[in-house]
Amino acid sequence: MAPPARAPRTRFLRPFTTHVINPVSRLVAGHLPGFAIIAYRRRRSGQMHRTPMNVFRDGDDWIFALTYGSDVHWVQNVLAAGEAELEVRGRIVRLVDPEVFVDESRHLMPLPVRLFLGLMRVTEFLRMRPAPTVSQTSADGVG
Repeated sequence: MAPPARAPRTRFLRPFTTHVINPVSRLVAGHLPGFAIIAYRRRRSGQMHRTPMNVFRDGDDWIFALTYGSDVHWVQNVLAAGEAELEVRGRIVRLVDPEVFVDESRHLMPLPVRLFLGLMRVTEFLRMRPAPTVSQTSADGVG
């Protein structure tokens, strides 16, 4: 079993980001390159919540750098639900199969992002895949 990841240096910013940055970024994040809004259902209340995020592609997969670690509420909610929706560049993508992984080299990130994440000691990431479409499940003989 891998040792736990070191806490990112960005933890002290979390309350400021949650209460000041996120409400402003929600207005534009779903339309800007490199940004998106992840929508997920909260475990306890069942309410939908929307969080602006940086997100990157790896083939068909979507990769989120967990700048505050994997123990934050949105990650725990997505893991529990097994799915989320991503509003990216004005369209909605349904994502499934969330998987947290550690990558100390940050090799899936663009170079400038990789350097910043290295300075902040971010090593945890969340990978999600697009949900199969109806035509894909029918072609596979499933559904």
